[in-house]
Amino acid sequence: MRQYNRPDEAAMLRVLEAAGPEGIVLRLAWQAGLSREEISALTWEQVSFLDERLELPGRMVPLEPDLREALWRLWERCGGLEERVVLSSRGKTPLAPESISRLARQALDREGQTAVRLMDLRHDWIRRQLETRDWAEVARISGVEVPALQARFAALVPSKRSAARPALPVDEFKLWRVLQTERGSPAGLALWLAWQLGLQAQEIIALTWDQVALERDLLCLPDREVPLTNAVRRQLEEAWRRRSPGDPPQVLLTERSRNPVDLPRLSRMTRAALIRGGMEHTSLRDLRRDESREDEDTRLLEAAREAPLSRGDVMALLGLSKTAAYARLHRLTERKKLVRIGGKYYLPGSVVPPERQLETIRAYLSQAGFAYRQDIAALLKIRPKQCTLLLRRLVEAGTLIQSGQKYFLPGGLGGAEEEAGEL
Repeated sequence: MRQYNRPDEAAMLRVLEAAGPEGIVLRLAWQAGLSREEISALTWEQVSFLDERLELPGRMVPLEPDLREALWRLWERCGGLEERVVLSSRGKTPLAPESISRLARQALDREGQTAVRLMDLRHDWIRRQLETRDWAEVARISGVEVPALQARFAALVPSKRSAARPALPVDEFKLWRVLQTERGSPAGLALWLAWQLGLQAQEIIALTWDQVALERDLLCLPDREVPLTNAVRRQLEEAWRRRSPGDPPQVLLTERSRNPVDLPRLSRMTRAALIRGGMEHTSLRDLRRDESREDEDTRLLEAAREAPLSRGDVMALLGLSKTAAYARLHRLTERKKLVRIGGKYYLPGSVVPPERQLETIRAYLSQAGFAYRQDIAALLKIRPKQCTLLLRRLVEAGTLIQSGQKYFLPGGLGGAEEEAGEL
């Protein structure tokens, strides 16, 4: 194994002050851990000053303040007119990887760092990350798998424990955006299966179509039956429509070769999808093991027993943003834990669901002839304000007829008026 040489920090600080491209080259290697190929290919679209990160294919690298400031100065000088970040001083053309190495070598030699190579700077960055982050997090930001990191760095950071990090709360709004972006892809389907149905990775890759009972809204696994949410059902229906006659029986197949997905590929493609969505600290396992989320769900459902929930209620109860509260309520609705009517969310069984409201009103009016708003609100078990909005829509659509404060079925108003005249 090649021996790595740690750079001298004082010498590195001096060389980083270089005004030419060599300064940015060395910063990107030593302060962000980029390889020479990544430095050569880096574009301004991959530099997110707002999120303070470099958005590389397959990983997100946090920007240190010093590197962010240097990149911002360079951005201001080029006026945003160039595509590549690192350009030659003279021709302002992109630098090939070999030129990147030569620039770095010359700059390091001038400061007496003759034994240090560009790869040593990336190595030193990874080593410094391991002093403050766990193995899994460094794997995500470096692009190096955990076993390879441990094999190479365990002796250099002996105090680093390999124990799994505690799961962080899942940002459900970001996850929702990832799921919309990945709609129709194998990664998207896998994320849905883990997040909404709680399937393990091994269960996801082993799932076959004979275990999918769409007509019963169930997955029939060897040890249990799992109810489908509406969202997962739609994803499975799309996947079924894309099947070809010669496809294997597994549900999760690669997009091009149509082969079953194995565990390493499942890990790579879901990790890449989450990173693209800004969720570099989240793994597939986190989606199904988010115990804090389950505790919060229980609190919400208990609160819904007392009174219907609004998005504002969820924001106040859990301290969530408006978008995160909406995502939480939407997920519980998809899982049939709550029923949405207008802007309120009810427990199932405590209210007539939207798809049955019209038939319930028609059945009542067929017997009673007419009803007041409070009668229909009590019938549907909803708030008067929500009932007003519902009745307004039905009247505008011609489904109901309003006369004063009374509501009739079409054709029922005349009979009622005749009966009132006879009396």
